[in-house]
Amino acid sequence: MIHSNRRSRFLLFIPLVAFGILAFGGVVMLLWNNALVPVLHVSTITFWQGLGILILSKILFSSFHGGGGYRNMGWRQKMMWNNMTPEQKEKMKAEWKNRSQRWGHKPWDLEKEPEQPGTGS
Repeated sequence: MIHSNRRSRFLLFIPLVAFGILAFGGVVMLLWNNALVPVLHVSTITFWQGLGILILSKILFSSFHGGGGYRNMGWRQKMMWNNMTPEQKEKMKAEWKNRSQRWGHKPWDLEKEPEQPGTGS
């Protein structure tokens, strides 16, 4: 039963991947032909050239391994936080509160108290 469920998911996954490739290649082609041709006066491209540009941009600006980038850095921060003493943690919290105030955010512990009925104007 588990094997048939995996097989059906895999068979559903194949058309979704194919549709995604076709959709993204078409979007790149349409954006190139409708945005760059009139502005930069470059030549129009075909669907296959758009797909090639998509793959090239993936190679140049990203990677093919799972996860990655800034999203995968959480484990380092967790390790750092777990190795801190309570004094270091408090110092870091205070620094982040100070930074958030400089960025225009209200401090966390000074949130507005809910008004009592009949006391406010």
